[in-house]
Amino acid sequence: MAYPTQLGFQDAASPVMEELLHFHDHALMIVFLISTFVLYIIIAMVSTKLTNKFILDSQEIEIIWTILPAIILILIALPSLRILYLMDEINEPHLTIKAVGHQWYWSYEYTDYEDLGFDSYMVPTHDLSPGQFRLLETDHRMVIPAESPIRILISAEDVLHSWAVPALGMKMDAVPGRLNQSAFIPSHPGVFYGQCSEICGANHSFMPIVVEAVPLEHFENWSSLMLEDA
Repeated sequence: MAYPTQLGFQDAASPVMEELLHFHDHALMIVFLISTFVLYIIIAMVSTKLTNKFILDSQEIEIIWTILPAIILILIALPSLRILYLMDEINEPHLTIKAVGHQWYWSYEYTDYEDLGFDSYMVPTHDLSPGQFRLLETDHRMVIPAESPIRILISAEDVLHSWAVPALGMKMDAVPGRLNQSAFIPSHPGVFYGQCSEICGANHSFMPIVVEAVPLEHFENWSSLMLEDA
């Protein structure tokens, strides 16, 4: 969960998000070093009157400043491609959930169960309990087992939406008439918040996402209770 004045990312709650954070730090360090080097050159050129006629026309320097940026780009591209393939990998999910975006709420269907599904609406401000977050809490959370591969199928019924949970490294567009899929593994129990990140209409900012990861035995008890109520 993000906190006021936070400048960095939220703490990672899935292996893919951990990889994304490491890649961010890797790329940011390269950008920092390049920026520092360029700033040093600018200051040196402005502050000194020394010149060297051999530097003005040097094949060696031109070769260096052509090859060096190519090497730096490769150092950024290789880990980026690795993470891209990791995000697209779906291997034997333990649970499949279908999330459908509506104006302006989400509905969830647990496709491994016959009649397990519900709508998830934002809790109005005047109905919030102490400790709940304004504009982020829902009346029904998407409950999943922790430390288990989860496949999520994402679509929309009316307009474009986007199912996004930053702590899990998840962001997938919900397109009417199209079924997108992604996967994640919650690395520990917890409650993770997200929002629709596509401008989908007047109440775009009022369709939050709450994912609650619980131990497997708790998830089985919850699913049994939900099926009994259905």
